[in-house]
Amino acid sequence: MPAPDRPWDEIVPGLWMGGHEFGPAAGRLEFAVVRDEFDLVQTLLRLPGHGPDEGVEHHVWPIPDGPLDGTQLAGVIRLARAASEALDGGRKVLVRCYHGYNRSGLVVAHTLMRRGRSAEDAIRLIRSRRSPWALHNDLFVAYLRAGLPTVRQLEELAE
Repeated sequence: MPAPDRPWDEIVPGLWMGGHEFGPAAGRLEFAVVRDEFDLVQTLLRLPGHGPDEGVEHHVWPIPDGPLDGTQLAGVIRLARAASEALDGGRKVLVRCYHGYNRSGLVVAHTLMRRGRSAEDAIRLIRSRRSPWALHNDLFVAYLRAGLPTVRQLEELAE
């Protein structure tokens, strides 16, 4: 794993993970409103007024922060593929959910895995760069360790 003091953008240029709020130094939460800072925004929980601007490619795929069905897992896989392809094209990508920890972490981790990282390395990298609270949803971690395509197939068999 790369040294922990390296900025995220040096490790995965163009890939960002976040939420709809952030806490500045003063301690009050503020809204994170996206304008045109990114070429592709992937939103897993959409809140009105949080952008992005018109003309920015925007993929919206609402999913719960809990068990996912086969259709929801297929969407996560599609988002990760689109993020990886955008990164290959030199584009800046933001993956966001409400707090920027679990749902966005699932997509970002699967994106990293598509790009050659192991599940464990992807999880460690996200937690070291975003927050130790990132991917604290044990089910999502289990999904990543098993592999999303496998989990999707098993889920569809159960349906």
